[in-house]
Amino acid sequence: MDYFNHQSNLLSDVDDILIEKLEKALHKPTQAVVVHDVAKIAAEHSGVDLAIAASRLPPYARAVLFQNCSTTEEQIKFLINTDSSTRIAVFREVTDEEIISVIEQMPPDEAVEVLDDLSERRYRKVIESLEPSKAMRIKEIQKNARNTAGRLMTNEFFAFSMDATIGQVGVTIRNNPGIDLTRRIFVLNQEGELQGYVPARNLIINSSDLPLKQVMRPILHKVTVDVPREEVVDIVERYKISALPVVDGQDRLVGVITYEDVLDAMEDILDETIGSVAGTSEKVWEHESFFKRFLSRSPWLIVTLCAGLINVGVMSSFERFEKGMLTFAIFFVPLITGMSGNIGVQCSTVLVRSMALGQMTPGNRRHAIKRELLMGLTGGVIFGTLCGLIINFMNFTGMAEVTASPVAIGLIVSMGLVGACLAGTVLGVFSPFFFMRVGVDPAVASGPIITAFNDFLSMTIYFLIAMGMSTLIL
Repeated sequence: MDYFNHQSNLLSDVDDILIEKLEKALHKPTQAVVVHDVAKIAAEHSGVDLAIAASRLPPYARAVLFQNCSTTEEQIKFLINTDSSTRIAVFREVTDEEIISVIEQMPPDEAVEVLDDLSERRYRKVIESLEPSKAMRIKEIQKNARNTAGRLMTNEFFAFSMDATIGQVGVTIRNNPGIDLTRRIFVLNQEGELQGYVPARNLIINSSDLPLKQVMRPILHKVTVDVPREEVVDIVERYKISALPVVDGQDRLVGVITYEDVLDAMEDILDETIGSVAGTSEKVWEHESFFKRFLSRSPWLIVTLCAGLINVGVMSSFERFEKGMLTFAIFFVPLITGMSGNIGVQCSTVLVRSMALGQMTPGNRRHAIKRELLMGLTGGVIFGTLCGLIINFMNFTGMAEVTASPVAIGLIVSMGLVGACLAGTVLGVFSPFFFMRVGVDPAVASGPIITAFNDFLSMTIYFLIAMGMSTLIL
């Protein structure tokens, strides 16, 4: 762990130093000096480092950085590894010819991601100008729905018939240096159906005249183009597959998903999940403008504001019942809402985590619900009892003077806390399942939903219990 932290700190230092150098270069007195200094900096750094640094520079400077990458290969790395807002800023400043020259040398799956940030007019112009076979491969990937295996896959791979020899495979690979996917060579039958694969090592250690069918291994895992990316990530992570085949309805190989593609998908999923938990559509790692960030956070803040106003209405509706003990019990509302909210969020977070990791199955769902409900009830009982005892202890020692009966107040707060915690637990446990049923990301439930509605629910229950208990005691 210390090694990885050290490496992360080193990379952060590199980014900070690079950005500082670029900012100094961009503030030179003339445009000619700026371009000269930026070009010098770009020549000293990888396109990957420049891509990361670009997202923290002003929009106009990002295009300057891209245009001064030392080679087309570095420009490709820049576009692939930077964020969407940077690509849009670059495309505003560069010509169609510059875009075409880069896309021509880019793998189809990466080209699709880059072209998504072009306007429709420019996209059509670029596609029409590409070499026909390249354009066709890009269109084949782009026709698939977003966030599916069809969008993650590359359709440039090596596949041969079962009777092809290792020597023939070697010749084909040497004649196609632009295709990087050589870790697994796929084997097809006469109908083009996927039969197996040959690891790259087997091509090296076996005789060149040996047919592939004698050294191939069976395909244990494959997906279709419409499989969600989350399922792809689960399969690759569980079975540690370096290249996952994608097939059509007739079991014909149409693409391959590499481990690098899965890592990119995992980063996107994590980004979206963090945003969902926080109740924002903001891209976590993108350096967007202040106003855009505010707008992306606003919707659930409005929900929270409305829930707060409802809470004011709930409290005011109990005003006519205030007398003695009930008046004093109002001081414990922040405690009640805070405790019940935290317990509810804990329950929902544990369940959402199990869902995300694929540990939640129909067989263990009921057990998980019972466990979390029991956990919430236990927490409410223990902390409710403890709170009642502390109230009496504080009154006894003079730390806080309770004008009403301290025993009665302790009992009201204890019972109210138990009821509020149980309500928060029920909300936290069942909201992820509800959202999953209606097709909404369950991670949303662990953030703003519980925060907004738990206060209303727990406070209403607390006041009802307080009213009932005070009536019985008085």
